Amino acid sequence: MKFIQDYKLISKLFFSFVALTLLQSCSQSNAMERSKKTRSDKTQENFSNRKVNSQTKEYWFDGKAEISSYELNQIRYGEIHSGKASLIYVTEPFSKSSNTKADYNRESNISVLKLNSTKKFNTGIYPYSIMNSTFFPFEKTNTSLKIASSMQEWCGMMYTEMTNRTDLIFNHNSYFEGASFKGKKLKKNILEDDLWSLLRLNPELLPQGKQEIIPSITFLNLMHQEFKTYEAIAKIKTNTNNTSKTYVIEYPTLNRTLSVTFEAQFPHKVLDWTESYKSGYGNQRKSLTTTAKLIRSIKIDYWNKNKNKDSHLRDSLGF
Repeated sequence: MKFIQDYKLISKLFFSFVALTLLQSCSQSNAMERSKKTRSDKTQENFSNRKVNSQTKEYWFDGKAEISSYELNQIRYGEIHSGKASLIYVTEPFSKSSNTKADYNRESNISVLKLNSTKKFNTGIYPYSIMNSTFFPFEKTNTSLKIASSMQEWCGMMYTEMTNRTDLIFNHNSYFEGASFKGKKLKKNILEDDLWSLLRLNPELLPQGKQEIIPSITFLNLMHQEFKTYEAIAKIKTNTNNTSKTYVIEYPTLNRTLSVTFEAQFPHKVLDWTESYKSGYGNQRKSLTTTAKLIRSIKIDYWNKNKNKDSHLRDSLGF
């Protein structure tokens, strides 16, 4: 009889222990989920209420643009082609109603940090000219109001425009048959093209870890990839010299890695970048890496330097 009573007591204690363990496990799991949601919500809050400090405002609202030139080695057709690249950053007012730079003062105008990114290189006998323009809000949100991207070479040209509405709306015109489209809608998400401006204004907010990112429009057009979000893993590395950091984005399904090195201290100029992916056709397809290294950077009101006497400024930039 005593044995049966002891057995019942042990059974009760065992099942109580199991129930308590499961309860704690569920509580911990729920707490972790709440923590994840809290971190995610906090990140979104930081993005929607993004502010820049006075030093940043003074640097960018001085009536000049920052022009940086780069020695470029660009992947195309399974080979590396030498050329030049440039990053031109400048602030300007943007009219969302006309979807252009605002030429008149209005309360509805939005201050943006515009980035014109250019690449020029030759593939054999014929030249490539690529330009990408982003209109990134100087403060608050982290999505460009507009992106315009064009590519010209002797076969023809392509032009893509993204408009920021409730969704991101993409229109694409191409000389390739069947490649053009209008009104393609994507839910708002991280745009790789915007991260080049975010790292200049708020590098501490660069997204890290597993992310859903819409890759560079230039890459999507060059490699004829679908316009959509792709899984990515992002991280920031502090380099051994402690004077620079490298922002790395890996796209597993695209076999592509982008690494952008910038100054650790303000104004966080872009020093160089690399972009690796497979290029070429058939058995000649192989992994290659585009590289770009800073030649020189200047602050200047370039729109007032359009006379023949100003052409020496191009020499100073290594163009």
